[in-house]
Amino acid sequence: MTLKGKTLFITGASRGIGKEIALRAARDGANIVIAAKTTEPHPKLAGTIYTAAEEIEAAGGKALPLAVDIREEAQVDDAIAKAVEHFGGIDILVNNASAINLAGTLSLDMKRFDLMHQINFRGTFLCSKKAIPHLKKAANPHVLMLSPPLSTNPRWFAPHVGYSMAKFGMSYCVLAMAEEFRRDGIAFNALWPRTTIATAAIQNHLGGDATMKHSRKPSIMADAAYQIFSKNSREFSGNFCLDDTVLREAGVTDFKPYQVDESLPENQLIPDFFID
Repeated sequence: MTLKGKTLFITGASRGIGKEIALRAARDGANIVIAAKTTEPHPKLAGTIYTAAEEIEAAGGKALPLAVDIREEAQVDDAIAKAVEHFGGIDILVNNASAINLAGTLSLDMKRFDLMHQINFRGTFLCSKKAIPHLKKAANPHVLMLSPPLSTNPRWFAPHVGYSMAKFGMSYCVLAMAEEFRRDGIAFNALWPRTTIATAAIQNHLGGDATMKHSRKPSIMADAAYQIFSKNSREFSGNFCLDDTVLREAGVTDFKPYQVDESLPENQLIPDFFID
């Protein structure tokens, strides 16, 4: 399987997991549309759409950096049109862009509540809606949500219902759209990490360096996404996948290289949110 010549439209691909997925595809010679907001360096968040483009092209891919706020329908329309004009179509959509705030009900202000829902749930719906007409023309079209397996366990809602609802909204898009577009042969799947992943979200919101040490690298998510894209879109859709399960099924047995600290035993890694 190769992604050579395939076009991936990845939201939030200027850093973190989105960029890692882009780089993995780029090593095959894929075309990457970097649809993200960051055009100027941020003091706490490394990378811009332009630095990501340089890395993608150095890895062997072709990059189209586009400044896009996925809350804005006109900007998404424009980005999709530019992607199709530049690369001739879209084969894979990765709904990776996300916002996080772990405040409880009484302390979560509505501005941050709205931001999470506009980016996570609404942004995923909007980007999917706009990409689907083009995905229908692709040979093996995939849409991948970076969202958790569906759950009704109160432990994942009570402490931070605003964030949880925004992320599970993305997962409900998988449940619904996989069935709605099954006859069109478009795969809709979700991918989530079993452990925390060493990203800016972990650094800034979930414990900093101490948590980072007990996490896995974003590359595990990129390799798992690559395996999902290799599957027949007409046969593999509507699934809620965990990164290491996908890789074990692909024959991976050694997960130490994915750890930030390879000296730690696996049972000392920190489970991610939403993993029962």
